[in-house]
Amino acid sequence: MLVVDEHRIFAESLATALTAEQDVEAAAVGSLPAAHQLLERAPFDVLLLDAGMADGVEGEGSLLASAQERLPALRAVMLAAYDDPKVAAQALSAGASGWVAKDSSLARLLQVVRGVLRDETHVPAALLTGVLRELSRDRRHRTEHQRLVESLTPRELEVLRCMLAGLGRKAVAERLYLSPHTVRTHMQNVLGKLGVHSTLAAVALARRAGVTPAD
Repeated sequence: MLVVDEHRIFAESLATALTAEQDVEAAAVGSLPAAHQLLERAPFDVLLLDAGMADGVEGEGSLLASAQERLPALRAVMLAAYDDPKVAAQALSAGASGWVAKDSSLARLLQVVRGVLRDETHVPAALLTGVLRELSRDRRHRTEHQRLVESLTPRELEVLRCMLAGLGRKAVAERLYLSPHTVRTHMQNVLGKLGVHSTLAAVALARRAGVTPAD
């Protein structure tokens, strides 16, 4: 397994303790770039990731997303300094399978690890109610975002997908064989229908609604 924690000494100490257990091999890194590099070179069954490293959890380029894309069988467990229902819900939505306190015993950590390897999801009982509440709230927001996206015309949706792909007005015009003026009008319509005031906000909403970027 791979331990990733911004406090490298903690990560290395935990990896050493884990390696002392029978049939357990563990490596440790203290940064996300180092974790990305190691995951590209070696297969791991379990990723123990510091819950405080937000860039490792959320977004398409996050460590969690890229690791699970490369290693579909990988199971992720979040190591938390304190319980936060919102962060836990985001991690679970992003594909994590477990949440465990950093000050838990080694026996408890191994129990969670063995559980997630059996495709179980492990969340502390005291945190469960808050996590379910956050997941329910996220689901309602996602449904509302999807409703807004469904109000777009097919052409406006094409423009939005191009925006998701990072294309500017000129590139969108060339791709869709439209004039820049027409693309500008479509973009304004997209922002208006989605109820946002910037391209960045429109892209963020579209991602939460599950819209995929143009190829």
